[in-house]
Amino acid sequence: MDAIIDALQQIKGWLDVRLFSLGQTEVTLWGLIYIFLVLFLLVYGSGKIKNWIVNRLMAHSRADIGVRQAIGSIVRYVILTIGIIVVVQTAGIDLSALTIVAGALGVGVGFGLQGVTTNFVSGILILLERPVKVGDRVQVGQITGDVTDISLRATTVVTNDNIAIIIPNAEFVSSNVINWSHNDRNVRIHVPVGVSYASDIDLVKKVLLEVADGHEGVLKEPAPDVVFLEFGESSLDFDLRVWTQKFITRPHVLRSDLNFAIKRKFNKEGIEIPFPQRDLHIRDGMPPSSSS
Repeated sequence: MDAIIDALQQIKGWLDVRLFSLGQTEVTLWGLIYIFLVLFLLVYGSGKIKNWIVNRLMAHSRADIGVRQAIGSIVRYVILTIGIIVVVQTAGIDLSALTIVAGALGVGVGFGLQGVTTNFVSGILILLERPVKVGDRVQVGQITGDVTDISLRATTVVTNDNIAIIIPNAEFVSSNVINWSHNDRNVRIHVPVGVSYASDIDLVKKVLLEVADGHEGVLKEPAPDVVFLEFGESSLDFDLRVWTQKFITRPHVLRSDLNFAIKRKFNKEGIEIPFPQRDLHIRDGMPPSSSS
């Protein structure tokens, strides 16, 4: 028993060894272990609380997943901020001794962390103003995909190739963003078609509408329509306009299906799709030659 007590006292002596001083506070090995252990539990516990708020407490509310995640993130950051202050004080560290460190961090934020700060503020604006939300189909520059997560630093967009792209939130605030599903999930697809000048335009319109009505991905309401665009150089140009919800992530697939069906139907109805033509006029005779 005495050996165990002596071992515990020896371990306590090791833990009480002073490592360095911070102002008037002496930081020991035990103090550091205590701080890191409690901070780990604080981060882990705040994450669990956030998940509970998002998936349990607000699961049946009218708020969508983006709003729930925003509220959960704010609650977590509040818990972390208060918890860190309490942990540091209970560890016996004088917060006034951290003023120099805080000043240095302020300079760092002003110079080296401008991008992080900008993205953080942009993330708050996105979560509050809701220009994009989880589940939206967006296009940012050359990137097109579905929004799967919005954090305070960046937004995750998954493309049709199942590639997750992390986009800084500042891009959604300072750049032009196309939100295909901001109001709803309905989008309109344009299918341009050119036919020969000898074609029956009423038959062309009828065939195009039949093709649109026969595709399962085309919505009945709003109904498809056909627009006569112009008299082209070698064709009469039409535009088949259809609405879809199923193919919002694959508009090129729907356009391809309709083009296949249009070509088959045109062949059956004898409607010609012309190729570019040019008229060449040759005048009779040769220009007179100059005599020397």
